[in-house]
Amino acid sequence: MKKLDSLLVYLEEEWPTKVKLNFILKLDKSFKQIQNLPDSFSESEQIKGLRKCVVTKQTTVFYKYSETTIDVITIFDNRQNPKSLKKETKQ
Repeated sequence: MKKLDSLLVYLEEEWPTKVKLNFILKLDKSFKQIQNLPDSFSESEQIKGLRKCVVTKQTTVFYKYSETTIDVITIFDNRQNPKSLKKETKQ
């Protein structure tokens, strides 16, 4: 996922290694919870049909799921204009 790669590069270049590692741990924990309990996160108010998992105050994962798959639609930087979320989630 291109956005995740860019985010990790940014963290590596601009922050201490510990910050990047903490983010990866939080993201991994969030993905495991999504995998085990996909209903545990609320539905997005902005985009119908998607659920949102706040990983950090700056980062939210938007995803959808069916009985057999979980699709991560975007990893969104919460500091962006919320209107850009609609562009990122066009499917």
